Amino acid sequence: MTTTLSPAVTPAASRPHVSLLAILLAYLRIGLTAFGFAILQKLKSLVLDNHWLNEEEMNEGLALVQLYPGPIMVDFTAYVGYKLRGVPGAVLATLGFVTPSFVLMLILSAAYFAAGNLPWVHPLFLGLEAIVVGIIVNVTLDMGARALKGRGEAAIALAAFVALSFKVNAILIVLAALILGALLLRPSANNKPGARSVPATEPLSIERWIAIAAVIVLVLAAAGFAWALDSDVGRMGLAFFKIGSVAFGNGMTIIPLIQADVVDAQHWLTLHEFADGIALGQITPGPFLITAAFVGFKMGGVLGALLATFAMFSPSFAMTLIFTEVFGRLRNLRAIRGALAGVLASFVGLLAVVLLQLGSVGIVGPASLALAASAFVAVRYFKWDVVWVFAAGLVLWAGGMALGITGGM
Repeated sequence: MTTTLSPAVTPAASRPHVSLLAILLAYLRIGLTAFGFAILQKLKSLVLDNHWLNEEEMNEGLALVQLYPGPIMVDFTAYVGYKLRGVPGAVLATLGFVTPSFVLMLILSAAYFAAGNLPWVHPLFLGLEAIVVGIIVNVTLDMGARALKGRGEAAIALAAFVALSFKVNAILIVLAALILGALLLRPSANNKPGARSVPATEPLSIERWIAIAAVIVLVLAAAGFAWALDSDVGRMGLAFFKIGSVAFGNGMTIIPLIQADVVDAQHWLTLHEFADGIALGQITPGPFLITAAFVGFKMGGVLGALLATFAMFSPSFAMTLIFTEVFGRLRNLRAIRGALAGVLASFVGLLAVVLLQLGSVGIVGPASLALAASAFVAVRYFKWDVVWVFAAGLVLWAGGMALGITGGM
C-alpha cells in the first residue's frame, strides 16, 4: 500500500544523510553540556539547526512521546535517532545522551557512599535537600497549572494524593487514573484552525520491524535476568522495569513511583539518601532520571547501576520505536488523550505527597526553610537554571556552616 505524504512531512529519502557517528557525537555533546530546563531546548535546536527534521515532524515527535510511559526527553532523543537511521540511530542517540550523566553519577555515587561517615557530609547535604524541596514546589505548581484543567482532573489529583498518603500502591494509582481518564476525560486536541493533519510515517519495512522485535527481546531478556538473580539487586532491577513501563511524564513526575518502591516499600534507601540522589541527578548534565544509577550503585555497585539505568530507560525506548510507526492512527483518539490527562493529573497528587515527605527531612530549621524558599524564587521568578541554583545555594549553605549560622540545621 502506498502512503501519500503531505508537503509538511519530509520523506525519509529527502532528509540529509546523517552518519551514525555524527548522531552519537551530537548527543554526547548535549549529554555533557545540557542541564535542567535547557535540555529540551538544546535537543530541539539540534534537530532544527542541522535540518534533520522539519519543525512539524519535531513537534509530532514531542506530542508522540507524551502518549506512552517513559521520560520525555530520552524518548524524544530516541525518536529523532529512529527517524534518521532506524533502530541503530535510536540506540546511538540514546547512548550518547545518557552515557555522560551515567558516568558522572557513578563517580558522584561512589564519592557519596564512601564519604557518608564524614562529619561534614550530612550537614552539607541538608542544604542540597532543602534546595530540592524548593525546586519540587515549583515543579508541582507548574504541573498543576498544566494538568488540572477542570474538576475531573482535580478530583483525580486529590484522589491520588489521598491514596498514596494511605500507602496505596503507586502503580495501581497510576493505572486507575489512566482508566478513569480514558472513560471520563475528553481534553481538546488543541489543533489550530486550518492546520493540516500529518499523515502516518513512511510505509513500514520488514527490516525495521525485525530490529524492533530484537530490541523487545533484549528488554525482556534483561528483565528475565533480573528475575533470575533472585536477590535484592534483581528485585531492584524489576522495580525499575516496572516503573519504566508505566510512569508517564518528565523525570520529576516519575520520582513518586521510584520513592514508593525504593524508600517506602523496600527500604533500599533512606529518605535522606533518596533526596540526595535527586539532588545529584539535578546537578549532573543529561537526563534527570539518572538518579536510577544512584539507587543501583547503592544496591550493587557498577553492575547494579547499569541494571537500574537500563531498566529505567529501556521499556519506553522500545515503546518509542513502536509508537513512531503507529502514531498516525492513535494521536487523535479522544480516549488516548483522556487517559494521558488522567495520568498527568494523578502525578500532581503523587508529587505533592513526595513534596511533603521530602520537606519533612529537608526542612529542619529556619536556615533550610530560607534556602528552599530562595531556590523556589530563583527558578520560578528569575528563571535560573537548576545547576546555578544548586551551585549558589551550596555556596551560601557552606558559608553558613563555616560561620555556624546553619549548623546543619
